[in-house]
Amino acid sequence: MKVYEALKWASSFLLSHERDANAGELLLRHLLRMERSKLLAELHSELHESIWNEFQQKVEEHCAGTPVQYLIGSEEFYGRTFLVNEEVLIPRPETEELIEQTVNRLRKTFSNKSLNLADIGTGSGAIAITMKLEVPELSVTASDIAPASLDVARENAKRLDAEVEFIEANLLSTFISQGRRFDIVLSNPPYIPDDDEKTMSVVVTGHEPHRALFAGIDGLDFYRRFMTELPCVMNRPGLIGFEVGAGQGEAVAEMLKSAFPDAAVSVEFDINRKDRMVFAVLNE
Repeated sequence: MKVYEALKWASSFLLSHERDANAGELLLRHLLRMERSKLLAELHSELHESIWNEFQQKVEEHCAGTPVQYLIGSEEFYGRTFLVNEEVLIPRPETEELIEQTVNRLRKTFSNKSLNLADIGTGSGAIAITMKLEVPELSVTASDIAPASLDVARENAKRLDAEVEFIEANLLSTFISQGRRFDIVLSNPPYIPDDDEKTMSVVVTGHEPHRALFAGIDGLDFYRRFMTELPCVMNRPGLIGFEVGAGQGEAVAEMLKSAFPDAAVSVEFDINRKDRMVFAVLNE
């Protein structure tokens, strides 16, 4: 079996199971440890039988519902490779926009001083680690309710050489009890309404952790909890940034306006023109 024949088989098999045909290339590159340019240069090379067998198995696993990212054990985020497994949500491109917008606001909101940032519900650590690496002067703390998720985040921080403090915590309650305060709080919390599970792909619902996906009847349960806890931990000036589900922007914005009446609150749209981020800038 030559490389191009294996890719052709995978493409056909994936399409017949309504999966992305490009997944085959990603899986084969992973197994061969090759960049795309190298793989394309080796299209007429013979595949070792063991690689071919493993490739078939992984393609079939993906067709059965396992995300490619879990099969290869990583995902790209903001130009860096993050380890992922079924204990963490797979980082999405939309969350990269949360990072970009936060960095832009950070420069405008604060004078030159040391700043404390908290990433709540960190999962793989993508937000916390990326913020630390993009703005090294930040003091970054990341929390998650699940020890298994924190294990993944800590490994990512170690591999990417990012100095981040990780804490097991249920939203902000631990920080409140410790009397800790932050200049910046970011979160990409669960925001999918419970009933949406019935119509979602098994690639998501069958493998990604439900604790990182679903949040009550309307998907807003975690934002409601944040509004009661955030006033206890925010410094002024301060910056709050949330990722939200499409169509939730105005609802979350109104919650922030109620919790912080003097804040400048804005809803931001992602590259697909969906309301995806809500920010609140707290004045001194």
